[in-house]
Amino acid sequence: MYKLRALFNVAIIHWLFASSIYASPAAEEASGILEERDSGILRGINLGGWLVLEKWLQTYVFDGVNAGDQHSFDALPGAAQKLQTHWSTWFTEADVQTLKSTGINALRIPIGFWAYDNANTPYLQGADAYLEKAVGWAKSAGLKVWVDLHGAPGSQNGFDNSGQEGPANWQQGNNMDRTISVLETIAKKYGSQDYAGTVVGIELLNEPISWGSMNPAVTQSWTVKAYNAVRKAAANKNLMIIMHDSFLSPAYFEGVPGQVGTSSSRLFGVDTHLYQKYDDGDKKLNQAQHIQKACGWGSELGKAKSVLPVFVGEWSASTEVCVNPDGSTTAGNTPCPTPGCQCVNSDWATWNPKLIEQVRRYVEAQLDTFEANTNGYFIFNWGGPGEWNFINMVNKGVIPKPITSRNYPGQCGGKKVRRDQGDRRVARGLLGIETG
Repeated sequence: MYKLRALFNVAIIHWLFASSIYASPAAEEASGILEERDSGILRGINLGGWLVLEKWLQTYVFDGVNAGDQHSFDALPGAAQKLQTHWSTWFTEADVQTLKSTGINALRIPIGFWAYDNANTPYLQGADAYLEKAVGWAKSAGLKVWVDLHGAPGSQNGFDNSGQEGPANWQQGNNMDRTISVLETIAKKYGSQDYAGTVVGIELLNEPISWGSMNPAVTQSWTVKAYNAVRKAAANKNLMIIMHDSFLSPAYFEGVPGQVGTSSSRLFGVDTHLYQKYDDGDKKLNQAQHIQKACGWGSELGKAKSVLPVFVGEWSASTEVCVNPDGSTTAGNTPCPTPGCQCVNSDWATWNPKLIEQVRRYVEAQLDTFEANTNGYFIFNWGGPGEWNFINMVNKGVIPKPITSRNYPGQCGGKKVRRDQGDRRVARGLLGIETG
């Protein structure tokens, strides 16, 4: 279901995980990867729409039914079988191997509270069995996993990605305490020593809004309580615990480490989501201006990282621009304002080389910013329409393979990549369009 979302645009802490995935030396020589590598950085991907349905990502699941979110879908006859089919086919162990071959080393896996507690709801259970499978696949492949609580009781944002569109009632009644109980269940299982080294993080809550009925100060206080509960429940004391920034900025949560104990400060991180597609101002930018803005993110991200670990939990290749025959770009969508031009929202399979180049430039600028100024990043998404489909974009040459290679190094004036011979080298959902 298309949904509403919003985008508002922290001594450096080096967080080293037990092991990481990298391109081989031979691949480095062939592709020209970043010369300096942070052995702890997560180069990840989201599995949005798998265990928490998002209609715009997997429209086929909703074919022939009157439902717009998981809450309404699960109440329908035949929903259980449709879910099993979707869960068992949309993402598989073979897909993990495919991702590893691209240089991706981590998975961010959204899941809803109802997978563990569906009392007095229409939600169907069973998703955790597939989360467990995915963690096992990742362990076999040497990838890391973030378990991301994407939907909370009462809905933390009113978006379909929380499970239920409508009012955000998470801060009412016992919903916050119920959420902590679910997180304790997740932490006892995936924060156990059995999964240490694979499950490296648990995200307390995805995208709680900071307006309307949702008080960000209440969310921040809850974050301290939830952190302490998860830390106590998890046997793996090196587990990273992450919180989304509530669309405010990572700086808003800089005080949390001090509230949970300075000894744990490097194990609390902040997740921010960065898109340039839905804000009215972004819609007026050409691609060079989008690239400039992506490079400019580095200042705030780097400042945040100097205080606590910071991650970009979601970002994408998508902008609203058109590319003219001479390679210049203008803000806009199909139909093109200039004869012979092509827009990002056109059929991706028909993208011409000039459009591919411009989208690749934007992708690489974001990657350079994230590599230099964060502890990790997760592109959105594994599967979806057009430029939201990771493998389609890799195969099209829009996303680098490996993810550390560059065709257009140094766009942000920072760390460059080694070149070999030749040329080898906010918020999702705002305005209710293509969101996840």
